[in-house]
Amino acid sequence: MIAGVELGGTKCLCALARDGTIVEHARVDTTDPDTTMAEIEAALDGWRGFDAIGIASFGPVGIDLHAANYGHITATTKPGWADTDVAGRLQRRYGVPTGFHTDVVGAALAEGEWGAAKGLADHAYVTIGTGVGVGLIAGGKPVVGMTHQEMGHVRPVRMAGDDWPGICSFHGDCVEGLASGPAIKARAGVSADQIAEHSPIWPQVAHPIAQLCHALVLTGIPRRIVFGGGVSLGVPWLLPIVRRMLDASLGSYGDRSLLGSLDEYIVPAALGAEAGPLGAVLLGQHALDGRSFTAP
Repeated sequence: MIAGVELGGTKCLCALARDGTIVEHARVDTTDPDTTMAEIEAALDGWRGFDAIGIASFGPVGIDLHAANYGHITATTKPGWADTDVAGRLQRRYGVPTGFHTDVVGAALAEGEWGAAKGLADHAYVTIGTGVGVGLIAGGKPVVGMTHQEMGHVRPVRMAGDDWPGICSFHGDCVEGLASGPAIKARAGVSADQIAEHSPIWPQVAHPIAQLCHALVLTGIPRRIVFGGGVSLGVPWLLPIVRRMLDASLGSYGDRSLLGSLDEYIVPAALGAEAGPLGAVLLGQHALDGRSFTAP
């Protein structure tokens, strides 16, 4: 029995799983750290007897086992959450092996194990929701150096004629500042699900996402890019626009045959909303097995 916690910017999804199948679940709103963590613990307390915990958290997070901030949320844009010790608090409370990584890496692992990237050793998972994040998997393992990727905060080439400044408190017009759910609402005045399909907003949103995909393709790693998150999964016409813009952006450079059909290269998450909690469960299973995906 593995407990999983997907800690998101808007909500936290807690799950109890047996052999990769969720048998219990609970939702907790993400408010302030003390309230949110206490409600997560209340959910987990009702499931005593699990063998490990996996935590897949919004970031940035500390993933260096030897650093003082391991298991912490670090310099986040989420007010009040900077320097919050998530993994240490839960590990001390429950005393079981505890896996910890970003929410996008957890979801990427889950999509590789059970979902849209099953059978592929190398893929990327991109979430477009409250924030924008990327999890890169190579050889079946997260790509980890001194820390995890923060590709949602890269600055894209801007769409011609679009000079909207973006909303990221750190970078303004990074991909997250231009294409996240809050960015869309700030630009349009309404949430993504209220914007018509043919609104001029959508090319402006799709362009930075396509630029992010351009950068991912040129890393040479992903054999598929899987999209999750509320915006990606809730707006069915967004990915087709992204595909067209990526095709135009790449042009004829490189061996385009490696990508195959962009309809099969850029795809929605097969696990849907369960990618996150299942990813957390998988991190817990890896912790139980003694596998670590942390920075060296």
